[in-house]
Amino acid sequence: MMVGAPHVLVLGTTNAGKLRELVELLEPLGIPCRSLAGDPRAVEVEETGGTFAENAALKAATQARALDAWVLAEDSGLVVSALDGAPGIYSARFSGHGATDASNNALLLERLAGRRGAARAAHYACHAALADPAGRIVATSSGTCGGLIAETPSGTGGFGYDPLFVVPEYHRTFGDLAAAVKSVISHRARALRAIIPELARHLR
Repeated sequence: MMVGAPHVLVLGTTNAGKLRELVELLEPLGIPCRSLAGDPRAVEVEETGGTFAENAALKAATQARALDAWVLAEDSGLVVSALDGAPGIYSARFSGHGATDASNNALLLERLAGRRGAARAAHYACHAALADPAGRIVATSSGTCGGLIAETPSGTGGFGYDPLFVVPEYHRTFGDLAAAVKSVISHRARALRAIIPELARHLR
């Protein structure tokens, strides 16, 4: 039985939406969490990996060494079959320099104009990586959520492409779905649930 307080887990993000989702998922573990926001030791990590998994590991390892802390990082995005997997790892900057959720969504709709039904199939993907303070990756996981891209945005919940991402089982977009539902079925929730046993083993 371990004695003493659990380690603090640093969530390798400054994205408020991602942080909120991650904190809610990890709260039951009783592991103290914080984000990179406001930490002067945090570094800017260039996402040079060619996959979500490579970028997640890169972010976790780099921040762990810089902060001398346990870091959980993830990389995620939207994968659209008709666009040969785009926007993929470039989801956050799909529409170029200065990209916003609105500009990314507008470009996605433009690229899919004229396509119907199964031709608008897509999935969200998330890969997570846990690094120890020395920067060693000690655990990884992944999760996906399948859906379709709507022809018009719907809902104000979530962030990113959520107002366009329709979950067929619910006939609603992530933007319309309640946060409680999304926290169960989302790609990020699935990836985090898969890595929770390792978080508990290493940090409690």
